[in-house]
Amino acid sequence: MRTLVFCALLVIMSLAGFVSSQQMENDKAVVASVLDQLHDAASKADGERYFDLFAPNAIFFGTDATERWPIDEFRTYAMKRFETGIGWTYHVRERHVYVDDDANTAWFDEVLHNDKYGECRGTGVLVKLNGAWKIVQYNLTIPIPNEIALDVVEMIRRQETRK
Repeated sequence: MRTLVFCALLVIMSLAGFVSSQQMENDKAVVASVLDQLHDAASKADGERYFDLFAPNAIFFGTDATERWPIDEFRTYAMKRFETGIGWTYHVRERHVYVDDDANTAWFDEVLHNDKYGECRGTGVLVKLNGAWKIVQYNLTIPIPNEIALDVVEMIRRQETRK
């Protein structure tokens, strides 16, 4: 009898692990879809759809060191641009999505291409709010090759002294 109970428990635990693994893969796919929607909405200057993907307390970090935007401030800035019909287009080249064991927090990194800036990197965090994945932090950067990093740092220092 004990053997039967033990075997039944093993089967149940295995199935629970399979279900949670399947749920995690599903969550990763949904998070990737949210990010795809974000880039699509931005490229079409669809501000309503774009900002609907963010949590109310989200922060957006732009490429400039001064660009730390609480989402309401970023919305004010970006909607002016979107209202002209001009957005910004980033094409995803590579993406990695991770979901925490609690299935309520996800983070990602992605390599993007922009015609003006070339290779960029997006990183961030999403949380599940009322059953929907929302972006709470997005950080857009322009990776600098190590071989020219010191030159770029010097250029930034010169720029800062002109301010």
